[in-house]
Amino acid sequence: MSVPLDAVKAYLLDLQDRICAALEAEDGHARFVEDAWQRPAGGGGRTRVIGDGALIEKGGVNFSHVFGDNLPPSASAHRPELAGRGFQAMGVSLVIHPDNPHVPTSHANVRLFCAEKEGAEPVWWFGGGFDLTPYYAHEEDCVHWHRVARDACAPFGADVYPRFKAWCDRYFFLKHRNEPRGIGGLFFDDLNDWDFDTSFAFLRAIGDAYLEAYLPIVQRRKATPFTEAQKAFQEYRRGRYVEFNLVFDRGTLFGLQSGGRTESILMSLPPKVRWGYDWHPEPGSEEARLTEHFLTARDWLAS
Repeated sequence: MSVPLDAVKAYLLDLQDRICAALEAEDGHARFVEDAWQRPAGGGGRTRVIGDGALIEKGGVNFSHVFGDNLPPSASAHRPELAGRGFQAMGVSLVIHPDNPHVPTSHANVRLFCAEKEGAEPVWWFGGGFDLTPYYAHEEDCVHWHRVARDACAPFGADVYPRFKAWCDRYFFLKHRNEPRGIGGLFFDDLNDWDFDTSFAFLRAIGDAYLEAYLPIVQRRKATPFTEAQKAFQEYRRGRYVEFNLVFDRGTLFGLQSGGRTESILMSLPPKVRWGYDWHPEPGSEEARLTEHFLTARDWLAS
């Protein structure tokens, strides 16, 4: 079997274009700036960043395709069947940090990993998903986000959404804080349970669902007035985002350990963050309600 890498790459490049165009239109002011780069060890990518907009304070929608003869220790140590194989990894990864604290931060990623060796079948898998990190959360937004996720998974089996929703809840969890990063969504990795064509179709369904999930929430919340105190709360909560990405995120760790492009990898970090020693929101406040009511492993689609 040969893996159709060119078809996956063409889809990912088109997905990057479509998401950037839609987010630029929604912002109405800022434009993405592209930084095309080459990786000395093999491969390259298109980093696209946007900032200081009417909607987006900082964001990035990145495509990368890297390859090489040797895997980083973090990958080969856990997958001994990859020893002695060359690898290719490609994907689109995005993070959008809106200026308005009433608009959630969103993250999405879709990717393919393939390791090949002459005379042997290739080892491949897909990964990705999307998740939402609100600061001032609303029930209807959370339900909408998860409804789109469920509907994207539905053609592939009734068990897919609950399985990957639960995986997302487990993955985007800050163990040292004992709290989720956000309200979740979908997360999957090492996906090769189906044949390649079905797995690729699932990847496309998830990639295509991101805008359907996110834009209606943006449109409902982006004109909501906010105060300096609410902006400060957003910056405190962004601190949790930084902690997760630098301590736990597998993509960040893989990228840094494999000699990836640091600027592109750390694009996901928000522009302004604050930490306060033993800081807590006022009991009974709207800010306290975020962790008490929304940041729990809930079934958002329960009737």
